[in-house]
Amino acid sequence: MSAPGGAHPKRRLLPRVPPLAPWLHADVILVVAVAALTLFGIAMIYSATRGIDPAAYSSFHLQRQSLFAVVGALMGAVAAGVDYRRFHSLAWPLYGANLLVLILVLTPLGSVRQGARAWFVFGGYQVQPSEFGKLAMIVVLAHYAARFGGRMTLGQLLGALGLVAVPMMLVLLEPDAGTAVVFAVIAMGLLLVAGAQARHIVVATALGLVGLGLVLNSGLVEEYQRQRIESIVNPGGDPGDTFNIEQAQIAIGNGGLTGHGYGQGTQTRSGLVPAQETDFIFTVVGEELGFLGSVLALGLLAVLLWRIWRAARVAGDLFGSLLATGVLCMVLFQVFQTVGMAAGIMPVIGIPLPLLSYGGSSLLTTMMALGLVLNVSMRRHVVRAS
Repeated sequence: MSAPGGAHPKRRLLPRVPPLAPWLHADVILVVAVAALTLFGIAMIYSATRGIDPAAYSSFHLQRQSLFAVVGALMGAVAAGVDYRRFHSLAWPLYGANLLVLILVLTPLGSVRQGARAWFVFGGYQVQPSEFGKLAMIVVLAHYAARFGGRMTLGQLLGALGLVAVPMMLVLLEPDAGTAVVFAVIAMGLLLVAGAQARHIVVATALGLVGLGLVLNSGLVEEYQRQRIESIVNPGGDPGDTFNIEQAQIAIGNGGLTGHGYGQGTQTRSGLVPAQETDFIFTVVGEELGFLGSVLALGLLAVLLWRIWRAARVAGDLFGSLLATGVLCMVLFQVFQTVGMAAGIMPVIGIPLPLLSYGGSSLLTTMMALGLVLNVSMRRHVVRAS
């Protein structure tokens, strides 16, 4: 992917543009893809949580995800409506706020769930700050890297990696190894497009892994944290992960060409696939809608990725291109990882399938990120003219 050259200009007043003018250039295909995937996800979450006895069904997940979708659409519209160039001035405050909440969640203020202290609880709603941290990191990295006009020296790269390392280590301490990996993938993809040399990134990554190994064996982290992080390197060492993958493969294999029918999956209704409404939502698609339904879901995701990629290519400046690139890396990796995990070819690291998996923090973050992409795409003409 090529990125437009030229460092962002010194801070100056942005030209006055009628508020609705950029929306005339909105990417309708992107909006339709997001809406279709969100509705598809709500339908699959309903099926995944329906259980064996429909009479005992609780609509909790369906209602929550529908609410998250409405709020997410509004937040995405806000992210699209504010000229993205204004995020230059918000980058460092966002980064600082992100570090603060990632530190606070490690204190007794954070709630423990599934062995990780990674959530805040407000009135029955769980908020996962590391999810929103992905978006904060994309903004600050794009802001930082755009200053160098498409060419980064080793020193500039190390500065960027330092920005990533701090929140990434905080997330690892929760421990949430899956989200930490997403952080790393976003950083590598965005910095490559920003002009960093691949060999520098490889060397820096190797040094980072060595440093992580030293930390894990230094006694500074708890044993359960170390085991959760090491499960990425040795996923087969956890019998629970092996069981999860086996059940997921059975579910997908049961689907055949056309599936058992919506709401009729035997593995799904019996709840044999763990976390089937979240991490393993793709197994529900595979079992109930079969190969054809899986192709439909992947096709919609492919359209989404295509439009994000296009936004990065046509962006009016480097900052916009890097914002879209960061979102592309985030969505692409999460799709590859979650689908691969369901198929048994990727380790179980617990990350959501964008727009399809249940979860408010994930859906809101994804909607805001895609709002930024829409923002970049529909303001390309205004940015070039200014």
